[in-house]
Amino acid sequence: MQFKKEMINLYPLKFKTIFKDKIWGGQKINTYLGKDFLPLSNCGETWEISGVKSDVSVVENGELANESLASLLESYKEELVGASVYQRFGNEFPLLVKFIDANDDLSIQVHPDDKLAKKRHNSFGKTEMWYVIQADEGASLIAGFSQKVNEDIYLEKLNSGKLNDILNKEEVKAGDVFFLPAGRVHTIGKGLLIAEIQQTSDITYRIYDFDRVDDKGNKRELHTQEALAALDYEVYPEYKSVYTRQINEPVHVVSCPYFTTNILEYTEAVSRNYSFDSFVIHVCVEGSYTLKYGKASLEVRMGDCVLIPAVIKSVSMETSKGFKILESYIES
Repeated sequence: MQFKKEMINLYPLKFKTIFKDKIWGGQKINTYLGKDFLPLSNCGETWEISGVKSDVSVVENGELANESLASLLESYKEELVGASVYQRFGNEFPLLVKFIDANDDLSIQVHPDDKLAKKRHNSFGKTEMWYVIQADEGASLIAGFSQKVNEDIYLEKLNSGKLNDILNKEEVKAGDVFFLPAGRVHTIGKGLLIAEIQQTSDITYRIYDFDRVDDKGNKRELHTQEALAALDYEVYPEYKSVYTRQINEPVHVVSCPYFTTNILEYTEAVSRNYSFDSFVIHVCVEGSYTLKYGKASLEVRMGDCVLIPAVIKSVSMETSKGFKILESYIES
């Protein structure tokens, strides 16, 4: 049921965190990000902004509190997401924002692209990016192949237990960024806390899960055959996104048809002009700031994610101790 939108003007929105327990999850969602996930014993993922039908985000702040993201999109349409975004995606919110705590290695996996996901699942594909918030010493991840392979070579290595021989392993540190287009084999390694921005999709083809069992002694399902048509078997010269850290200047890190992301690391106040035709998402990965828009303001701290509607064309951020955010939007 729709509410009377004419009574409420849009404003920057925070949503209630959706907590996910995972076989590989840990405690950093609480200890680093300050999010209490009780009664869960651990938390592998939080979904901060989600339009996935099984887990639609619900507004936490302001007059629209307890309204779902789906109902907002149905009511406000282009006012919320922008005319070009609404024309392209309709009443499906196009991005999913997560925090991921890998207390153990995630499964080696791959995601389908739009064409394959539409055909098999009537869904978007899954292109994503990772920003490393915290990394234990020696932590690593896998992104892509280390050498050019084909389906036959891949299956031979997979079936002989030697898949790691052809995977690209990278040691990582806080601040590293990885862009993972659909089709790229990958896994997040033990000891990493990551912010993830991705297409709205929950489709994962699990290739190998280290023979783990759940608390009932069951192994998780593998998707060996499904993954074959999804995998990009090419090898690329660089898998980590290369950027130069700048203080008090926006730094562009990712551009793709599904999202553009900048890193903003500031020790002083800054104004941002959002006169383009898209919503904007802030993911705060360090520090805190006061987000000001019109005559109103919103306090933002590490671990907060904020959706700034497309009708808001300028904001300012004031800070006493500094902040770092991922700023994402969709270019038309």
